[in-house]
Amino acid sequence: MEHFGSTGNDKTGQHPSDRPLGEALKRGFLNRCPKCGRAPLFRAFLKPVDACPACGEEMHHHRSDDLPAYLVVVIVGHIMVGGWLTTEALWHLSSWQHLAIWTPITVLSAILLLQPLKGSVIGLQWANRMHGFGDPEEDPAAASLRETGR
Repeated sequence: MEHFGSTGNDKTGQHPSDRPLGEALKRGFLNRCPKCGRAPLFRAFLKPVDACPACGEEMHHHRSDDLPAYLVVVIVGHIMVGGWLTTEALWHLSSWQHLAIWTPITVLSAILLLQPLKGSVIGLQWANRMHGFGDPEEDPAAASLRETGR
C-alpha cells in the first residue's frame, strides 16, 4: 500500500520527482515554460502560449482562474498595510500624503506581481499534473469535459 509522499511511481508510471515542484514554480515565476524553462510562458501580459515553442508542452488547458489575483491581493495588501503603519508610526503625514505615496506603490506592485504569480500557478498545475497536464485518461476533470463536449 502506497502512502502520501511515497517515493514509488505514481499512477502515470512516472516518478514524482520527474516534475519537481520548486523548479516548476521558479520557472513559472520567471515567465518561462515550467517543463523546459527555455521558452517564454506568455504571449501577452496574462495570455499564456498555447504550446511551448521549445519543448511542445501544451499550455492551453491550464486553469489559473482567480488564484493569481487573490495571491497578489494577499501579498501586496500585507506589504502595503505594514508599510503604511510603519510610515505612520515614524512620521505623522496627512491623509493626502499617504494617498500620494501608497496608491502608486500599490498599483505598481500589483501589476508587477500578477504575471509572475500566474506563471507560478501554471507551474504548480504542471508539476502536480493538474487540469490536463497529466495523463488525460487519469484526469477526472478532463474526462468530464470530454463527456460534456467542452
